[in-house]
Amino acid sequence: MSGEITSSPSNFIRQIIEKDLQAGKHATIHTRFPPEPNGYLHIGHAKSIVLNFGIAEDFPGSCNLRFDDTNPAKEEEEFVEAIKEDVTWLGYAWSELRFASDYFEQLYQFAIELIESGKAFVCDLTPEQVRDYRGTLTEPGRPSPYRDRPVAENLDLFRRMRAGEFPDGARTLRARIDMAAPNVNMRDPALYRIRHGLIHHQTGAEWCIYPMYDYTHPISDALEGITHSLCTLEFEDHRPLYDWVLDNITIGCHPRQIEFARLNLEYTVMSKRKLTQLVQEKRVSGWDDPRMPTIAGLRRRGYTPESIRRFCEAIGVTKAEGTVEMGVLENSIRGHLDAVAPRRMAVLDPLKVVITNFPTDSTEVLQAGNHPKNESLGTRELLLTREVYIDRADFREQANKKYKRLVLDGEVRLRNAYVIRCNEAIKDEIGNITELRCTYDPETLGRNPEGRKVRGVIHWVSATLGKKAEVRLYDRLFKSPEPGRTHDFHEDINPDSLRVLKDCVVEPSLAEGHVDERFQFEREGYFCLDSVDSRPGQPVFNRIVSLRDSWAKMTDE
Repeated sequence: MSGEITSSPSNFIRQIIEKDLQAGKHATIHTRFPPEPNGYLHIGHAKSIVLNFGIAEDFPGSCNLRFDDTNPAKEEEEFVEAIKEDVTWLGYAWSELRFASDYFEQLYQFAIELIESGKAFVCDLTPEQVRDYRGTLTEPGRPSPYRDRPVAENLDLFRRMRAGEFPDGARTLRARIDMAAPNVNMRDPALYRIRHGLIHHQTGAEWCIYPMYDYTHPISDALEGITHSLCTLEFEDHRPLYDWVLDNITIGCHPRQIEFARLNLEYTVMSKRKLTQLVQEKRVSGWDDPRMPTIAGLRRRGYTPESIRRFCEAIGVTKAEGTVEMGVLENSIRGHLDAVAPRRMAVLDPLKVVITNFPTDSTEVLQAGNHPKNESLGTRELLLTREVYIDRADFREQANKKYKRLVLDGEVRLRNAYVIRCNEAIKDEIGNITELRCTYDPETLGRNPEGRKVRGVIHWVSATLGKKAEVRLYDRLFKSPEPGRTHDFHEDINPDSLRVLKDCVVEPSLAEGHVDERFQFEREGYFCLDSVDSRPGQPVFNRIVSLRDSWAKMTDE
């Protein structure tokens, strides 16, 4: 095997791996994606998924999906299943499915080894006292008064901790490293805490002591034969502890931890705590709300796996922290759908047009291409009737020459159909336009009338054969590029992040669509059927993204 990259763009991590392979350090590469099952994955996790699984594909090697499930108080089986679904949807298959809880017995035995070698001790300090003893970034910590307990006493107490003799918080098992270390993470960190009464989604009520993440993670990596443990930059200060754990137990593998910058995305929050808040406070409809930056939310919104992978490759993998513009994510789906999404017509704010010279009870079948640049997508039938709907914004009684739509006594083309002239606007008693009376020119199918000015082309749907639909116009959940930077992030929630339109009319075929299909509603944006609320005969469409970036325009103004 050459170790050469075959498909994805290079980055500093891939360069490290290539050097390790060339030096004969590894025969094959083994990575892992290790989420905690305490919430749904978000777009930041997608970056890590694409990185870890992409390396396994390209070098070729293997990648495990492992749940770092050491905190049953916040973990749920629902999150486990959602994460598995997200990884699969993104297009990846794990080599092995593992849980950190698979190793609880081994982790316990390694803790025994650390105690026997004098590298760990049972501490009776309360959490508050531990914090007080720890010191600060500028002042060293003080050793626990229990730091020099004899090995035999530590072994006895630790075994009794496991047996459930002590209440929560009464004792912890701590590493015996260096209370004066400049890196606070090395000041005798906790390895185990007592947690009674929790039902773990994998181990049930078997354990009442649980290993800490910083202790569990390196051992799990080593037991699985991971060669490169890739994690985000906040773990850089934890790397000495990662190495210390593996250096001080008897284990045959020592993975290399490499850190990369996490994804910061404008107009969103990526803190699991804040996302959980949004769900629990019902500010969104759930973890899969199409405004959420979760993979489940993006999937329900209509994003494609290809667009997410394309986005992750576009932003790259670096050591430097930075913030990515939301437009980069939105353009990734625009670019993908522009090339592959069939075109359809939908009228979101219907205004009835009666074509007075069109035969009553007659239907003309017209042909229209599904895509202007891709003939392989074929054609579809459009049904023209005497009564059609156009969008209310496509008519004005009077307008200047820049207005390229229908005006009173003016002409416009119905897309893929005929030129119509508006002769009369019918109004209700308070002056609202309720109906337009128009005539059509039967000689204008596929050709323009000679010597007459046709203002433009507008979309339409048959009033009698079109299907009613609900359309949800989703927009960014937050109105600020950095929500909560100087204040409570709730204040930045965008009140216009969702507009629900109940009386839309769409082409008949759209009512029978599939949730995996995506369409461009001509002149409106890209849409898909909502996977949760749409019903046969009662379609609900989500706007995936608008045709153009309206936020960039607002920012420039």
